[in-house]
Amino acid sequence: MLTFGKTNITMNTYHIISSKVLDFSTINSIISEQKKIQLSEESILKIGNCRAYLDKKLKGQNKVIYGINTGFGALYNVKISNENLTILQENLVMSHACGTGERVPNAIVKLMLLFKIQSLSYGHSGVQLETVNRLIDFYNNDILPIVYTQGSLGASGDLAPLAHLALPLIGKGHVVYKDKDLPITEVLSEFGWSPITLLSKEGLALLNGTQFMSAYGVYLLLKSYKLSYLADLIGSMSLDAFDGRIEPFMELVHLVRPHNGQIATAKQIRGFLKGSELIKQPKKHVQDPYSFRCMPQVHGATKDTISFAAKTFLTEINSVTDNPNIFIEEDKIISGGNFHGQPLALAFDYLKIAMAELGNISERRTFQLVSGLRGLPVFLVNNPGLNSGFMIPQYTAASIVSANKQLATPASVDSIVSSNGQEDHVSMGANAGTQAYALVNNVERILAIELFNASQALFFRQPIKSSDFIESILKIYRQDVSFVTDDRVLHDDIQASIAFIQNLDIDSNEMF
Repeated sequence: MLTFGKTNITMNTYHIISSKVLDFSTINSIISEQKKIQLSEESILKIGNCRAYLDKKLKGQNKVIYGINTGFGALYNVKISNENLTILQENLVMSHACGTGERVPNAIVKLMLLFKIQSLSYGHSGVQLETVNRLIDFYNNDILPIVYTQGSLGASGDLAPLAHLALPLIGKGHVVYKDKDLPITEVLSEFGWSPITLLSKEGLALLNGTQFMSAYGVYLLLKSYKLSYLADLIGSMSLDAFDGRIEPFMELVHLVRPHNGQIATAKQIRGFLKGSELIKQPKKHVQDPYSFRCMPQVHGATKDTISFAAKTFLTEINSVTDNPNIFIEEDKIISGGNFHGQPLALAFDYLKIAMAELGNISERRTFQLVSGLRGLPVFLVNNPGLNSGFMIPQYTAASIVSANKQLATPASVDSIVSSNGQEDHVSMGANAGTQAYALVNNVERILAIELFNASQALFFRQPIKSSDFIESILKIYRQDVSFVTDDRVLHDDIQASIAFIQNLDIDSNEMF
């Protein structure tokens, strides 16, 4: 089901943080319904038991445990006295808050909070319940720490971004609250809260982790699912506008090459075009160009890639990714490498390539529509020559496609030595995530340009109509973007087309 505009928001409903797996449908519901969150009794017990175990472990013994009573990274062999453990943790947070570049979008920061809370709730991190509850307070009241895009190597966790996420806990840094950038001290005062006094290991538990990468990944996968659906829809509109053939989408073709995404794409396009007068009319041509005929194969491969990436990121957000890990029943504190972002870096790079291909094939369909073929006027405008019509929107799409080819270059093949050689292999997953953010937003723009062209081309097919479903979409679209009779500032139409796509709400059952 596809609707236009904002859905009704159910306010003040809660999502309970527990051992139940977070999936995309649940996350989408939390976001779209603006749910608040709270800990389950199970999670409260796990957090409390783990902290009590750690306190007992440290009491009256002098054993060196990495990150708890030692320095960090290359300073792992420097022993810290018990009376300085709080200073050690606060120094860690402050010293690592050295991010720069653009600010992380608020929607992604909020996901970072959610995923950090989820990871800490499993009771293997040794944090205080008070610390987790303050993160929940931030989430529920939309107190969003200001975080920066640059600074993470995606290996020892997302150290710099997570340090900025954690700074407000200790009364440092700035936040966005009620659409204003404010020092956290002002917000703490308004709520009557005091800064958290971090205990042993807490700073490391907050900074080690993959929540920056995970938040970008989940945000972009939610968007990629939607764009994958819309690529099929807009591609169907273009196929009808180009007087294309339905035979390449028949089920028989795809059952003999049964890739899941390919089968799903063909079925979806058949559904979008059901009842179309245009698709049923006799054709003079026996074949269509690949950008039309091979939509199931190309769009389908992207669907399968999205599924792979989704599995990776769902595993990650339902995991413990800080270090060291505490195991109460086994009476062990183990320093490992669960913060390393290699699985996410590879998934990001694969997703980048797959989504870039959605944009690539979309631009080719736009190119075909403006080429003066199959009875359509050149550049989709009356009186071409005097009017340039849709000549330059295709240029714009082409330039974005080329930009995406550059962004799709894998980040994960890179590494750089840090921390005086202790951290000698890094994932670059954070860079992959910010590249993917730019790339996926670019795909949205390319599809919006195709929609703009397809709607114009379909006008020239009147009075023959497309399917009832496509005609209903066009009717709504025409309220924002009218038919282009003579040249005008097409930037405005492209922006309106992008906004139209962004405001389309798709039922989660259609996407996941």
